[in-house]
Amino acid sequence: MDRITILKEMLAEDPADSFIWFAIAKEHEKTDPQTAIDTYLHLRSLDASYVGLYYHLGKMYELKGEKQLAIDTYSEGILVAKKQSDFHSISELNNAKVNLEME
Repeated sequence: MDRITILKEMLAEDPADSFIWFAIAKEHEKTDPQTAIDTYLHLRSLDASYVGLYYHLGKMYELKGEKQLAIDTYSEGILVAKKQSDFHSISELNNAKVNLEME
């Protein structure tokens, strides 16, 4: 059984599990970037405070050439991370945003 199938079975037991949604999106990054984006967006609609999604969603937008969407996503993630006092995520998101803005 592949990982996505296993994760979807786990999700059936707990459809609101943010970590499982995140893991599914990460798996889709490898083969289907648009599905990864759609899954990250779904996760954001379920749990906008799941700070890890913002960096990875931003990177997916970068891969698609959607620079402004990536910058906006990083900015949104920075605000979420600040509310949580998650200084590591603030730094990571800010670095990604600044690097993209400098391109």
